[in-house]
Amino acid sequence: MGGDGFKNRFACCFSAPTASSSSSSIKLLLLTVPLILVSFLVFALVPRNSTSLFTSTLPSANTSENFGALTLSGFQSTAADIVHGGSEKSGLSDEAAAAAAALNGSASKSLDVEAEVAKNLKLQEKTKEESSNITINDPDSLNISIAGPVPNATISLPSKQSQPVRTKLDKLEAGLQRARACIKEAKNGSQLPDPDYVPIGPMYWNAKAFHRSYLEMEKQFKVFVYKEGEPPVFHDGPCKSIYSMEGSFMYMMDVDTKFQTNDPQKAHVFYLPFSVAKMVQFVYLRDSRDFSPIRRTVVDYVNVVSQKYPYWNRSLGADHFMLACHDWGPEASFSIPYLQKNSIRALCNANTSEKFNPVKDVSIPEINLQTGKLSGLIGGPSASRRPILAFFAGGVHGPIRPILLEHWEGKDEDIKVHKYLPKGVNYYEMMRSSKYCICPSGYEVASPRIVEALYNGCVPVLISKSYVPPFSDMLRWKAFSVVVSVDDIPRLKEILTKISLRQYIRLQRRVLQVRRHFEFHSPPKRFDVFHMILHSIWLRRLNVRISDDRTVMFN
Repeated sequence: MGGDGFKNRFACCFSAPTASSSSSSIKLLLLTVPLILVSFLVFALVPRNSTSLFTSTLPSANTSENFGALTLSGFQSTAADIVHGGSEKSGLSDEAAAAAAALNGSASKSLDVEAEVAKNLKLQEKTKEESSNITINDPDSLNISIAGPVPNATISLPSKQSQPVRTKLDKLEAGLQRARACIKEAKNGSQLPDPDYVPIGPMYWNAKAFHRSYLEMEKQFKVFVYKEGEPPVFHDGPCKSIYSMEGSFMYMMDVDTKFQTNDPQKAHVFYLPFSVAKMVQFVYLRDSRDFSPIRRTVVDYVNVVSQKYPYWNRSLGADHFMLACHDWGPEASFSIPYLQKNSIRALCNANTSEKFNPVKDVSIPEINLQTGKLSGLIGGPSASRRPILAFFAGGVHGPIRPILLEHWEGKDEDIKVHKYLPKGVNYYEMMRSSKYCICPSGYEVASPRIVEALYNGCVPVLISKSYVPPFSDMLRWKAFSVVVSVDDIPRLKEILTKISLRQYIRLQRRVLQVRRHFEFHSPPKRFDVFHMILHSIWLRRLNVRISDDRTVMFN
């Protein structure tokens, strides 16, 4: 069309209408004006730089359902980034949301845009598939609530095949598992440094494993002491008698700030703080041989704590422990079947013929602290300044001591065996003058002479039946003591004289090294008897796995 023609036609639109052209001009105007208005409207609503947002974030379909699904996928990726500690991303921007609304409301889209959107949908699906294979490092963040285009939606992110959210008990058990692995690794590893003491030598079954286990105990072991019960039967015990370990341990545990926790959910074990020695004194009817008052006391106490707390029923007592140095400690534990079968029993009377189980129970030393302190109890000359071969003095009770007295009392100058010490002779001085101290069982298997011998640098001679010596899970007793059977009592001198001087010196040096584990200190010191008792309980707890569904596994 020529230029003049175009001008004439354009002019006709604004010139005075004629009868013939009036109707056609009106029709043309009605068609042109809406087109101009639509163009201005689209130009005003669409952001100038939003084309890339269209093609990268929006689906080809125009339904809000698909838009929501796409946004949910976008939040999945965002949540995963946050859980992994990556950069935080927001959902769709306000600009993108406005663009989406504009696009969903339009009547048409170009074919190029549709093709680009379809291409990007495939990319979104691929991203969505990749985001479902994420390993979550923080188990507490498995369930992530989101707010956005899809209200009240919760995304469950998988964590190694959707492991359940870990409870506090799960975390405790995970810590114990790490400790087990460290101890196992330490058996063949290098010895760790320690500012106080580095266990070494044949006195230990495995010094490296013991040391690492002890360090792991110091790092994480926690004990919850039940607060229920009143003195003198509960939270109290003898501290100045042959049963002093009952009261001393109980007192130390009550005032301890390192191992005790006031939060039972953080506890690995639970302490039942009753004293059998005090029960015998205040509950038992003297000379009645009726144990039922003691049994009722134990039953009532366990009933109280099991009804008030969930922990006894959760494990059936497997993570609970009692401690008793009285001869009737095992008898008291028989009051409740689970206390005897499942719980950790720390006993001086560690007699396997009375159902003591070395795998589950703990043998603790019997220490006669008449003053409650070690003052004057530890010492003694070197091995070369001990002229007496062997020494014993003590009451005649039980089946073993009569045999010892029958064969050796007043029979030999090298083996001094007495029912009663002559006047003016000091018991501890005799120990310090002797190479070997004879420690026979009495009515019960335990004897305070074992610890007294160690205190005075005298090699103990153990004569007993069915006795598990203290801390036998760590200590190799034959490396620093002499074990003699009851049948070999007549050969006692022969057995001792066959030990060479060099070997005796080794035994005596090991006695001096290992006695730190039997020393009582207030406040406690590392590796002393208080910590060794705790460590043996810690080891027993490592042998048990407990879950919230009341499943208990013994390793």
